[in-house]
Amino acid sequence: MSEKPLTNKANKPLFYDPAEQRIRSFVTRAGRLSAAQDRAIHELGSRFCILFEKKPLNFAEAFDRTAKTILEIGFGMGETTAQIAQAMPDRNFLGVEVHTPGIGSLLKLIEERQLKNVRIIQHDAVEVITHMMPENALDGIHIFFPDPWHKARHHKRRLIQPPFVQRLTTRLQSGGYIHCATDWEPYAIQMLEVLEAEPFLKNTATDYAPRPAYRPETKFEKRGKRLGHGVWDLIFKKR
Repeated sequence: MSEKPLTNKANKPLFYDPAEQRIRSFVTRAGRLSAAQDRAIHELGSRFCILFEKKPLNFAEAFDRTAKTILEIGFGMGETTAQIAQAMPDRNFLGVEVHTPGIGSLLKLIEERQLKNVRIIQHDAVEVITHMMPENALDGIHIFFPDPWHKARHHKRRLIQPPFVQRLTTRLQSGGYIHCATDWEPYAIQMLEVLEAEPFLKNTATDYAPRPAYRPETKFEKRGKRLGHGVWDLIFKKR
């Protein structure tokens, strides 16, 4: 069958999901949930969070309007998501994240900035794409700074792999885009290879794209640049 799942001290699988017959690209970790994040989840979660279900999501019902919808995979603490959503009120933004502190953080930002165009799903992005995203429905997909899994033996855990990119592409409308960004050059090289190999995608640049104005620089990114680290953006459109 497949490899023996890696386990933690409680003898629970870290990466392998036997139900889905695949290796996960993330490790669920228990982060500290602040009082403000906990309050945001309890007070705002019912309004802005969508439960995972194995059926296609109706975007118009979820957002109470019809608009172009952008999916963001792994939004972290949500600062970038909130900034982009605030700058583009005419678009819907659906964020997918597994870590609870990040959910609470983005909900807090939604409240502070009075955002009406953001919804959240706390679940594995692969399952969300597979079961909830209708084909030819999304106008864009953002994947900013996914875990690079630095060690060679962990490269198979990287999110950007041919089967996943193929699945993402089927959910995009014609002319829709996938925007990836990473600060790890070896992963950038792999991303470029995988995205260029997908026949229904076309690179919008020669190799890597300039950072578009809509993607704000994070504090971590700015600090890395001061230290001489690079950042690579890749933007591909569906043919």
